[in-house]
Amino acid sequence: MWIYLKLAWRNLLRNKRRSLIAGTAIGLGLAALIFVDALILGMEKNLVKSATASFLGEGQIHRQGFRETQDAKLVINRLDEVTAGLEDEEIVQNFTARVMTFGMITSPANVSAISLVGVYPPTEQHLSQIDDAITAGAFFADAQERDIIIGSKLAETLELGLGDRVVVTVAQAHTDDLAQEMFRISGIFHFNIQEMDRGMVFIRLAKAQQMLALGDGVHEIAIHFTDLGYGRNESLDFWKRYSQFGNVAQGWTKILPQLKAVFELSKFSIFITGLILFGVVALGIINTLFMSLHERMFEFGVLHAVGTRPFRIAQLIIFEAGALALVSIVLGIIMALISTYISTKTGIDYTGVEFVGVTFRELLYPVMHLSQYTFYPFWVFVFTTIVGVYPAVHAARISPADAMRKSL
Repeated sequence: MWIYLKLAWRNLLRNKRRSLIAGTAIGLGLAALIFVDALILGMEKNLVKSATASFLGEGQIHRQGFRETQDAKLVINRLDEVTAGLEDEEIVQNFTARVMTFGMITSPANVSAISLVGVYPPTEQHLSQIDDAITAGAFFADAQERDIIIGSKLAETLELGLGDRVVVTVAQAHTDDLAQEMFRISGIFHFNIQEMDRGMVFIRLAKAQQMLALGDGVHEIAIHFTDLGYGRNESLDFWKRYSQFGNVAQGWTKILPQLKAVFELSKFSIFITGLILFGVVALGIINTLFMSLHERMFEFGVLHAVGTRPFRIAQLIIFEAGALALVSIVLGIIMALISTYISTKTGIDYTGVEFVGVTFRELLYPVMHLSQYTFYPFWVFVFTTIVGVYPAVHAARISPADAMRKSL
């Protein structure tokens, strides 16, 4: 066998330029697959972080039916038991309670519909990035119950700045009576997410409960886990444990099902891309091996004439295909490492672009994994070797008399 391996390498190096071109073509396909895989992993990480870390959380608990109706009466049942249980959960790093409703905000210049969110600042700042998104003012720095934080686009619409006063109107939960309060703008945030920057405001939790006449009730508990993987694990016992007493606990895969669907579709797209790339590359491999075969037609005729078995000749061609695959893999890995490493340092700027309801808030960085440099090269080697079977069978069936009459 070693003699055939040696002959395969020697035959491959007979025409270095052709072997290099063919190897580069296959290597480019491999590098493209590795880079696309790293890019999709980076996109998944970026989108999940943008969706969960900005405000959503990796999991949420609501009263059953609240997310569908946004009915202010649907507060979480047995709140004390739920919060006590969350405090004892080892997988829960932080959680915060919120009150949420729709309302109107009025300034001397304009009026706008809003989503009003009551937050508890000491816990909210550990779960969401509202405090990091403040571009003017502060995140409830003073102990003023009438402070309000609004988005940058909303501030432009209402023609307001720090210290200006606005009137917020909401309907009370159980009576639908209108409640109005005056607030002072203490902070302006910019998430680069249009829905939030244009239509969301934050006040203190206690004030929101008072306006809606909820007592101590809350509509949502947002959760941050110790590991991001818990939020996407739908079989986790945590969800069943807190989906009791008329409440529903869900991870971000349930809250944003379109995001999960896109990630699954992305994996399928890699498979389709691989088929297309290697389908094209297969033609190049066959062409390279057949050109090499016809250049050495006389030699194969002599091998047949001296009694070399057809299987051994076919084996030699397959070994040549394997040698070409190894060269291609080395070139592909080098190209993939260079392109992916540069991208991990520079990033790809998609900030502000909305995708399936989530806006990129940070640069997109491809994610490199060792499996990318083992899984894809392995299948490149297998695929290239399989493609070599066709010219190998052709060489094994060559008639010695016909082959020896042909010489390039």
